[in-house]
Amino acid sequence: MRLMVLGLVSSLQPVHGHDIRRGLLAYDGRPAMSVPAGSVYHALRKLTAEGLLEPVETERSGARPERTTYRTTPAGVREFRVLLRRYWWQYQLPSDPFLSALSFLPSLSRAEAVTALRTRAGILWSFAEQQRRDLDDRTADRPEHVEWQLERALRWFECEADWCVEIADRIEDGMGVHDTDLLPFPPADVDEAPPSPDGALAARPRRRTPGNRATARA
Repeated sequence: MRLMVLGLVSSLQPVHGHDIRRGLLAYDGRPAMSVPAGSVYHALRKLTAEGLLEPVETERSGARPERTTYRTTPAGVREFRVLLRRYWWQYQLPSDPFLSALSFLPSLSRAEAVTALRTRAGILWSFAEQQRRDLDDRTADRPEHVEWQLERALRWFECEADWCVEIADRIEDGMGVHDTDLLPFPPADVDEAPPSPDGALAARPRRRTPGNRATARA
């Protein structure tokens, strides 16, 4: 968020929070991304307090709330360039709680693990489908590098979805060891029951072959 807000203010200045939020939705490259307005304005206030942004003017139109436009300070420009190069030249592993839960896979029964993995695959494929629709939207006015962001996300979602189904198949075939294979675990409490997938995700997704894999727009 810090890099995106500083970058958008630098590109669009002077600019107010509403247009920054629109820019985040249009340029971040993630599907169905919800950016709460409160998060944007909190970032603007924090960056202003740090001396990286400065308000230009505050205006009111009719009954609408006041809107403040911002621009970057010289310190803000420097911070943007530092962050930009840091994220270009370094790699950070994604922060996904699923990776922690995966470490304790044996604590689930085989049936629940299989259902959870197939449900996750369905969610990921729905994200991939949204990416394909965005890529096929010829009316969108996006720079070419934003198209590349959408292509990257599409491949990421499809790859992980295929992995989920492949691991579900292995578990069903008896691979791996689950605690419930060895010990008589009591039934889960009601509060522990997993959320029921909707009809679209309850279907049994299968791993896609390379020939069937959807590809990004040429």
